[in-house]
Amino acid sequence: MKIPQGLFVASTSVSSGSPTLVYKLQKSLYGLRQASRQWYAKLSHAFYSRGYNHSLNNYSLFIKKINCCTTLIAVYVDDIIVTGDDLDGISILKAFLDAQFKIKDLGLLNYFLGIEVCYFQSGILLSQKKFISDLLSEYKCADVSAVASPLDMNHKLHSDVGELLPQPESYRSLVRKLNFLTNKRPNLCFAVQHLSQFLQRSRVPHMTAALHVLRYLKGTSDFGVLLNNSVDLSLVASCDSDWAACLESRRSVSSFCIQLGGSLISWKSKKQHIVSLSSAEAEYRAMSKVVAELAWLVRRLSDLDLAAALSVPILCDNQAAIHIAKNPVFHERTKHIEVDCHFIRTKLADGLISLSHVSTSSQLADVFTKRLTGLHQIHLIGKLGVCPPSNLRGMLELPEDWATKTGQHKS
Repeated sequence: MKIPQGLFVASTSVSSGSPTLVYKLQKSLYGLRQASRQWYAKLSHAFYSRGYNHSLNNYSLFIKKINCCTTLIAVYVDDIIVTGDDLDGISILKAFLDAQFKIKDLGLLNYFLGIEVCYFQSGILLSQKKFISDLLSEYKCADVSAVASPLDMNHKLHSDVGELLPQPESYRSLVRKLNFLTNKRPNLCFAVQHLSQFLQRSRVPHMTAALHVLRYLKGTSDFGVLLNNSVDLSLVASCDSDWAACLESRRSVSSFCIQLGGSLISWKSKKQHIVSLSSAEAEYRAMSKVVAELAWLVRRLSDLDLAAALSVPILCDNQAAIHIAKNPVFHERTKHIEVDCHFIRTKLADGLISLSHVSTSSQLADVFTKRLTGLHQIHLIGKLGVCPPSNLRGMLELPEDWATKTGQHKS
C-alpha cells in the first residue's frame, strides 16, 4: 500500500511505494462502510454450516429445528442471544462459536443493547432504567421535580416561535436519545415524533418541551414493557389517528399498537404524509399501516411454528372508516385515496383481519396520537402492560439450567 503523504513510518528501509505494507485497522467491525455487511456474511456462513437458516421475514433471526426441538439465534452485529429447548444443541453451538470467534458467554440474559431484563412470576419486564438515569445526569435533570405526562397539555409548539438555540446539537442529541427510549417506553412515541419535527431550526420552546419529557422520565424511570407468561398467543391490534393534528401542515397523526397474548409487541406513531380530508380518511390510512404490520407479524410467528388465529381483530373507534373497508365499492368522497391503502379490503376478504368498533375512551392507541392528561395516560399504559416493577409479584428465582437454555453472547 502506498504510504500517504505526511505519515511517518518507523522503518527507514521501507520505501513509500512498497507493496508489502498494509493498514492494521483498530476498529475494523465498525470503522468501514462494508465492514458490518462482511461480518454478517461471515457469521451467517458459520451458522449455515451448523444447519441454521435465517428467517425470510427477519434476516437477523436464525432458526434450527430438529426432532421437534427448536433453537433460535438473534443477532445484532456482534451481540447474540441464543434460546430454545434443545439444550444439547445450544451447548454444541456455544463451543462451535467459541472455536470460530472466541466469544464471551455472559450467561442468563439480563442486559442487552441498553435494555434491562427482569424476571417475575407474572412474566418478563423489559426496561431502560440505567439509560434513563445516565440521560438525566447528562442533562442535569437528576434532581428536578417529576411531572405526570410527557408533554405539557397547554404548551403548543411552533416552528417559528421563540429564539433559536445557540447550540442546536444538544437538542438533536436529546431527541435522538429519547427516540431510542421508545424501544421500551411506547408512551413516549407521540412526544418524540412531535419533537422530531423541529430538528431543522430548533428553538428555546422546543428544548423546554424536550426537558419536560425528562421530568416525566424522572418519575417513571423504572417503568418497562411486561411480556406476560400467558399461554394465549392471540393477536389483537388497535389503530387510531388525530385528524389535522399538526397546526402548521394540518396533517394527521396515525398510530397503532399490537398485542400478542396481552403483551405489547409492536407500536408506532407517525405523522401522515398527506393531508386527509376527513377524520374517516385519516383513520382509514392508519388502518392500512396496522394491516401491513399484521401481515408481517403473522409470517414472523409462522417461523416460530406459532400459527396466529385467522381474522386478527383490529379495534377502531371510527365507524365510517370501518364501513369504507367493509364495503368495497366506489365512493365519491374516497376516490382520491391511494390504491395501496385499499389492500385492507383484500386482507379482510382473505380472512386475515376482522374490524371491530371500540369506544374512544377504550381506544388503547389513543396514547400514541395526542397529548393526554396524567390520569388518562396511566390508565392506558397500564392496559398496554407498561408498568413499574412494584406492580408485579416478587422476583422469580430461576433454576440454574435457565442460564443454559437462554443466554447472551458477545463475539
